[in-house]
Amino acid sequence: MASLRCIKKDINYLVNEVVSDCYTALYFKDQSKREDIIAIMEEAVDFRNQMIDRANHPAEKKSKSLVRKHYQQMRRDMMQQIDALFEKLSAICK
Repeated sequence: MASLRCIKKDINYLVNEVVSDCYTALYFKDQSKREDIIAIMEEAVDFRNQMIDRANHPAEKKSKSLVRKHYQQMRRDMMQQIDALFEKLSAICK
């Protein structure tokens, strides 16, 4: 199992990638799509805060197998949400 520090670094890295792509889209796209792109950025930051909170407070600390399952589920949720954010940004930038 990866350390908690590595999980937090992964969360921050992936959300920073979404936000930097949003900034790039803001620079190159016209002003009509600005609010939609900013909404994606806000959603990414909210998601980051939720994931950090989930990482800091696993549901069951007593059983190692439950803690491991909790972090595995977190990684799956994280990848699904990050993919969804990139897809939203791609749809806006078409």
